[in-house]
Amino acid sequence: MFQKILIANRGEIALRVLRACKELGIQTVVVHSTADADAMHVRLADESVCIGPPQSRDSYLNIHQIVAACEITGADAVHPGYGFLSENAKFADILAAHNITFIGPSGDHIRIMGDKIEAKRTAKRLGIPVVPGSDGAISEEKEAKRVAAEIGYPVIIKASAGGGGRGMKVARTEADLELALQTARSEAGAAFGDDAVYIEKYLEKPRHIELQVFGDGAGRGVHFGERDCSLQRRHQKVWEEANSPALNAEERARIGGICAKAVADLGYSGAGTIEFLYEDGEFYFIEMNTRLQVEHPVTEAITGIDLVHEQIRVASGGGLSVRQEDIKFNGHAIECRINAEDPRTFTPSPGTITHFHTPGGLGIRVDSGVYSGYKIPPYYDSLIGKLIVHGRNRVECMMRLRRALDEFVVDGIKTTLPLFRDLVGNADIANGDYDIHWLEKYLAKED
Repeated sequence: MFQKILIANRGEIALRVLRACKELGIQTVVVHSTADADAMHVRLADESVCIGPPQSRDSYLNIHQIVAACEITGADAVHPGYGFLSENAKFADILAAHNITFIGPSGDHIRIMGDKIEAKRTAKRLGIPVVPGSDGAISEEKEAKRVAAEIGYPVIIKASAGGGGRGMKVARTEADLELALQTARSEAGAAFGDDAVYIEKYLEKPRHIELQVFGDGAGRGVHFGERDCSLQRRHQKVWEEANSPALNAEERARIGGICAKAVADLGYSGAGTIEFLYEDGEFYFIEMNTRLQVEHPVTEAITGIDLVHEQIRVASGGGLSVRQEDIKFNGHAIECRINAEDPRTFTPSPGTITHFHTPGGLGIRVDSGVYSGYKIPPYYDSLIGKLIVHGRNRVECMMRLRRALDEFVVDGIKTTLPLFRDLVGNADIANGDYDIHWLEKYLAKED
């Protein structure tokens, strides 16, 4: 087991990893920018190192400074959390060159899954069902028209190096295709420095279903069930739940088995999430995230397994602590992402939290790094906390969530709490009857 882990992140995820390390008896080092000097994870860590000014590029994305912090403190491993450098293959390679363990998959696997086109090819080779579309990047309008005609309209054009909805455009007819192709390329080039795009069949009313998987790097793989992340705004997840209201046990076992076998055959090490669009009983691969997900707590709630403990165990060479038959699913869990944003316009709302009170009681978990008097800096993601609720079934979980939302108090800034209070009372949400377009349509009607 590791002696000392450096946590290369901030906010609630840094605190989440820090707690796991403490439970395992591992010393912790956190890095922070000058803007995060008073952050909770900095206060609670065994050691902290300031690595630069507020801007991410000069601090949390500064590989040189993070490696130097490892060498200064004697950290023998780095946990990247999510975001920032968590899916940066170069970072993983550099750590390996310095004999520091990256708590995650190999640089090669990060590269494969970080390229959407290569990821799709790999998924297909591993037996994972994929969305019909181009085999590679589309370079000419003529080629785009041919592919679109073969798979049928509507189609969606996606950035090969993309994520977060950038570089994605829908074309419903051939007349739309030229502008959609040009716009997607332009956005992709500006956002990712790579204007390569590809085409897929556009599904009209799919759900977003993702499978939590783990590999031991030596040919074993397991899955921890699925999460339903269909409630999204601009391709950003807002509300996640496990298990999905749309799947039955047979479907769960089928797609879970496919994904577990795939990570085993790939020789993958650590946590990963294989994401799908799901429509009319069929799964279509979107991408694989080679890191811990923001929404991992709902999986922990229904399985009783600490996924960060599992990450650390696998990275240290201890292998997986469970077999597939050991993983049981208990009840239902929902996570709401509480952001420092206006609940209607979603404009960021940095500032000082004057009063912060979290709900409690059976089945309630709050992952947050903020506190009363904490000043939210304007430089980073607006996520300030996650409310995770677990119940014996979905009905109990929804009732408990309603109560927890009523108890949650954040004063001094605007947050998305009012949005979740509206959603929990909506009939479609109560019935689990929604798709990836539902939330944007709901918000448009509210406006």
